[in-house]
Order: sequence, then C-alpha cells, then structure tokens
Amino acid sequence: MKPYYNHKGITIYCGDCEKILHELPSVDLVCTDPPYGIGEAKGKNKTRGYLAKAKDYGEKDWDDKPINFDLLWSLLSLGKYACCFGGNYYPMPPSSCWLVWDKDNGGSDFADCELAWTNYKKAVRLTKHRWNGMLRKDNEPRYHPTQKPLEVIRWAIQHAPKHDTILDPFMGSGTTLRAAKDLGCKAVGVDREEEYCEIAARRLQQEVLFGI
Repeated sequence: MKPYYNHKGITIYCGDCEKILHELPSVDLVCTDPPYGIGEAKGKNKTRGYLAKAKDYGEKDWDDKPINFDLLWSLLSLGKYACCFGGNYYPMPPSSCWLVWDKDNGGSDFADCELAWTNYKKAVRLTKHRWNGMLRKDNEPRYHPTQKPLEVIRWAIQHAPKHDTILDPFMGSGTTLRAAKDLGCKAVGVDREEEYCEIAARRLQQEVLFGI
C-alpha cells in the first residue's frame, strides 16, 4: 500500500487497518486508542458544553460499534509491548500495569479518568492532565473528538520498556505519531479517514514540540 505520508521514519497509511493487517510491521510498541462503540463520531461532542460551546467535529460512523476483539488483539500482537486506551471496553487479559489518566475535568459529563491496558511488567501508573473542553493544559489544539493530549501519549510511550519503533493502527489525528517524532522514535500510523490523515501529516510537519 502506498504511504499517504512518509518522512524521517514516520509513515502514515490512509486505509482500513483490517485490510492491510498483513502489510503492517512488527514493532517494539503498539500504542493506540481504538473506537469503543460509544458514538463519539456521531456528533455527540457538540451536545456537551462546559463554560463554552463544544466543538462540532462533524458526523461519521467510525465509532458506531467496538472494534472486533480478534482484530484488535491481532493488531496489538504486532508489538512486543502494547498500550491500548479504552482497554476496559474489551476482554483484555489480566495486567499488573494499567495506565490511568486523570482528566481533571470535574463538572462535565465526560469520564473523570481514562484507562489504558498494557502488558508492561510494572505497577499501575497515574498521571493528571487537564482536558475539559476549552480548559486544556497548555491550550493544546483539538482536532478529533476522542483525541488524547500529546503529553499523556508521550507519558504512556515512555513507560514501555522498549519503544524505538511504534505502531498506531487507529491513529486519528496523529497524536501517537507526533509523540513518537518528539521522542526520536520511528512510527507507523493508519486511519481510514483522509481528513485525519491530512491533519496528522500537518502536525508532523511542525517542529519538535517536546517540552512545551
């Protein structure tokens, strides 16, 4: 499959990860945030508001239902290590290390925390990073309804024992790839929405953002 973007060790494919599964590489780390089937792509976000009108990301169908678990597990198995946000929506095996992101968003109807399943051999880890509508640490731009903060994804990656090469088969707006670039890692991302592939490519063209 022809890359949508390929520059300095970071590659984007625009397509369905299930259809190109056999073409995806084995990596040190699969770090991803698959659809959970909670309907965020259908414009749910625009009905929420806290101090200001919520952003309308349009209406799409990529979050109509959870990803098939066999497919998800096949994708996670491409990595020696794996970090899967929303792992609590899937029948993951027991793990000693769940990553907990405290969103510091009291007063909204979003979850207080988000959980990432990992196969890291360490204890549970917690980070706090405010992400509540217009109230976001560092005023980080939002491009996607289920986007994760760049700092949180860097944190998740750095907890992996090895992360020189990274795969995100549900990359959305490219936060995992942006974090990989900032950390000097090689990475591959896949998304079926060309709009988000273009956003991810633009984010990757910016200068290294680590530390801001």
